Amino acid sequence: MLASIRKFAKSPFAAIVFAPLVIGFAVFGINGDILGGAGSNFVVKAGSRTLESYDFKREFDGYKAQLEERFQQQISPELAQEQGLDRRVLEELAFRESLDELLSHIGLRASDKMLKDELRKAPVFFDPVTGAFDEARYAEQLRSKGLTPTSFEGILTDEMARNQFVSAAVSGMRAPRAYSSLNGLFALEQRDVAWFVVDPRIAGVSPDPTDADIQAFVKENAAQLTLPEFRGFTIVRFSAKDYESRVTVDPADVQKQFDFQKDSLSKAELRTVVQIPAKDAAQAAAIIARLKKGEAPAAVAKAVGATAVDYNNKPRSAFFDPAIAAAAFSLPEGGVSAPLKSQFGLAVVAVTSISPGKTATLEEHRAEIEAKVRGDLAGAKISDLSKVYEDAHEAGATLPEAARKAGAPLATYAPMTADGRGQDGRPIPGVPPQAIKAAFELPQGGESDIQEAGEGEYFAVRVDRIVPPAMPPMATVRPQLVKTLKLRREAERMQTKADELVARVAKGESLDAVAASVGAKVDRVSGLSRATMQEHQALGRELVGAALSSKKGEPFAARAATFGIAVGVVTAVRTGDPDQVAQATEQGIAQFSQELFGDIGESARIYARAKLKTQVNLERARLAIGIDPVMAAKGLGKDTPKSKGK
Repeated sequence: MLASIRKFAKSPFAAIVFAPLVIGFAVFGINGDILGGAGSNFVVKAGSRTLESYDFKREFDGYKAQLEERFQQQISPELAQEQGLDRRVLEELAFRESLDELLSHIGLRASDKMLKDELRKAPVFFDPVTGAFDEARYAEQLRSKGLTPTSFEGILTDEMARNQFVSAAVSGMRAPRAYSSLNGLFALEQRDVAWFVVDPRIAGVSPDPTDADIQAFVKENAAQLTLPEFRGFTIVRFSAKDYESRVTVDPADVQKQFDFQKDSLSKAELRTVVQIPAKDAAQAAAIIARLKKGEAPAAVAKAVGATAVDYNNKPRSAFFDPAIAAAAFSLPEGGVSAPLKSQFGLAVVAVTSISPGKTATLEEHRAEIEAKVRGDLAGAKISDLSKVYEDAHEAGATLPEAARKAGAPLATYAPMTADGRGQDGRPIPGVPPQAIKAAFELPQGGESDIQEAGEGEYFAVRVDRIVPPAMPPMATVRPQLVKTLKLRREAERMQTKADELVARVAKGESLDAVAASVGAKVDRVSGLSRATMQEHQALGRELVGAALSSKKGEPFAARAATFGIAVGVVTAVRTGDPDQVAQATEQGIAQFSQELFGDIGESARIYARAKLKTQVNLERARLAIGIDPVMAAKGLGKDTPKSKGK
């Protein structure tokens, strides 16, 4: 019974059953007290403010998604822990919550009006037809992000209060001119440099490494040389896209779908209307007369002591008063209504502009409607096939047998690594990352249940072969090892020779004389500066860096752009052009002011965290993002307790 429940929970059909529960947990969170046992589940605690495990997961997932998009690489919880992303997000949240709590203590908070104004800047919360703020749409959008209106508005008001504090703290602040002038002098300082390159010809070619040398190198670098684990597997795939070309679309279904979408596809007529309230019939008549003479509605309203109500490019549904709506949408452009009995008394309506609406037709939208129907039919077909597969697999059929019974395609892949690379080191195209991950979680011969790969695609995987981590055959890697060892030894010999020649220059020999003694040519560059570094990239980053950081007359050795070590001397140091320094000073004030602002903000965060003795729980944070309990406790020694104050 338990096995059946587990299988169902992993199937694509379980999403329909469990969706209400998932939404409920996203909105209300999961309280540990449900299963008994009191106690806080905080990840960050700053005074009266706490961030729970689900709050941390939401924040972490957002940060991770940004990194994945930037680097085009999936980040697993384990990789996040290895790279310290869990600690980074936790520390940032601890500082943020500390500052927000301190600002709350001193009474700095955003007003309700500020909150409403900020919410109305987000078009996603407004009804696309009526243009009105939609509470249901607002709640649904937040629910999709794991937020409730209360939690979201709390986040928003915290951010506004933070911005108010920073704006007040740095208002009118300007970095001293001396800061940016020093930066201008530093960036535009000019240097003349002379150098020559020590290459393998000068240092002497190293002999070929012996077998003992190679074995010692292999032993020293065993971890880097060991090949990763490879796995070969078979996948059965259920793809709605693959079945779209096989389904027949019934015109009646197309018409039915169009009828359902017609209102949203149509463009409503929009009208710009001015409504002017009147105290009595006489005033209404006066308003009408003035409007028909061409006077501006705003001026007419002001003249009679009334406040005009403007409807700017609104559909009929935006007019809540039936009488006003009927008049507004029956008058021609420029028309003025008779006195109207609205819900709030007499009023006069003037129509200033009309944008005609357009009713959608099936022919205009046939392609997209047919694609929608075809996709739905293909999705239903996939559901049927996956059900056939699941029934057969649960009855004891192997993955290939169940796939044949369901008529689903099989694909067998040669062994690959966990990041989808074959034994030749090249990426293997066309393999869903979710399938690779599933294959590396199974034993040899193991078969997964049906899992979702996204975009209407599902799969199940069987592990056919596991190639454990191992050292590559010596015959295949020996040539590369010999080459690597020779290059390393040549680099060591060049460095030793360069150090010897630097010592000679330091003792008083001229650079030209030392270069001539080894048959090298001296090169020179004049006017090198930090501002012109990009123009001298061909010299090599280390050579340029050494030239800009060394004292005049002090010899140095640095890796050159070519395979060699440069031996050089800074022969002259000059102040940059005064006009350019002055210009750089002016341009740098804004940058230094911004950096100063950042320092003030960071100091406030550090003070708030120390003042409140903010606590964090790294282990609980790791558990929240799906790290194994054993790994979650890794690195939490005496100096890094599970929960500690900062």
